[in-house]
Amino acid sequence: MANKKSGRSKNMTGKNTAKKWRRRILLVCLEFLVLAGILSWLWINAKMDKIETDKTFQAEEVKNEELTKETRDVLGEYSTIALFGLDTREGNPSSWGNSDVIMVARIDKETKEVRLVSVYRDTYLKMTDLDNIGAYSKANAAYAVGGPKQAVRMLNTNLDLDIQEYVTFDFAAVAEAIDVLGGVEIPVTEEEAGHLNNYCVETSKLTGKSYKELPGEGIYNLNGVQAVSYGRIRYTVGDDFKRTERQRLVVYKMVEKALKADLSTINKLIDVVFPKIETSLDKTELAVMAMDAFNYKMGDNKGFPFDFQNEVVDIAYQKEDSDCIVPLDLAENVKQLHDFLYGTTSYTVTNSVQSISDEIMNRTGVTGDGSE
Repeated sequence: MANKKSGRSKNMTGKNTAKKWRRRILLVCLEFLVLAGILSWLWINAKMDKIETDKTFQAEEVKNEELTKETRDVLGEYSTIALFGLDTREGNPSSWGNSDVIMVARIDKETKEVRLVSVYRDTYLKMTDLDNIGAYSKANAAYAVGGPKQAVRMLNTNLDLDIQEYVTFDFAAVAEAIDVLGGVEIPVTEEEAGHLNNYCVETSKLTGKSYKELPGEGIYNLNGVQAVSYGRIRYTVGDDFKRTERQRLVVYKMVEKALKADLSTINKLIDVVFPKIETSLDKTELAVMAMDAFNYKMGDNKGFPFDFQNEVVDIAYQKEDSDCIVPLDLAENVKQLHDFLYGTTSYTVTNSVQSISDEIMNRTGVTGDGSE
């Protein structure tokens, strides 16, 4: 009996020892995970400090008060951010200049699908600045006249959106990002190659980066200067329509490559690009987006307006009439936009958008069917 009790006692002691070791291992693992989480958060915060945050930008000042509750509920299922690429020559994203690139990025919060819409820079729209609320001009003038606040308000007012965040970048930021990623593979036509080489001269001076001329048509792994120059081409068939298509292709290729990059490349990408970006997003919002970054997937992309006509019209901020892209008509284009971005197939535009649409027809003489 003594031997049996002794055996049971040894077994119990062994079991207790094993439990203690399991608890210790579990505790160590939990401590490690907590430590890893804290270090990751500190690392992300340190990286976010490199971005210039616009603390003067207030979401309340650009909020679209005319949207119905139903529309707000639909838009609330997505994150919608305005992207502005400036043609400033100072290499400073805080400088106000015409926005050569105007994009609306829509992120599905559930599926993480990203859709892009390029607003053509020459689109004839209402500017909505406080000094001249009746001004109509090219879309790219909004940023030059009133900075990101007016540019975002212009998009919200004309497109029935409720964008409350923006990101601004310039040529240098895009060129740096592409070089860190090792270039982007783009098919180039013979005509595009000639224009690309010409644009490379100025882009190289602006960014301080080198390039090689393309010999002609082909599929090339473009470096930063070449890719930026490719996105600036507008003197081919399709004009600005084709130009924004090129820009979206460059963005798509960049994101595609970034999602496959290793941690070292991502770290370098952040270090060299973030200081060249300005945004209204705070560190917490940026950190949350960064944690989800590798779950994003690129969806479809389009240009806005979908239906338009080129027309020479009188525009604000310029002494002479200028060639603009006139929506056919704005209200119908906005309906298509909400269908594409948010799946709202029977969207009804606000009274404000309908009024702007009517005023554009009145000022340009161009009706919804393209007749004058």
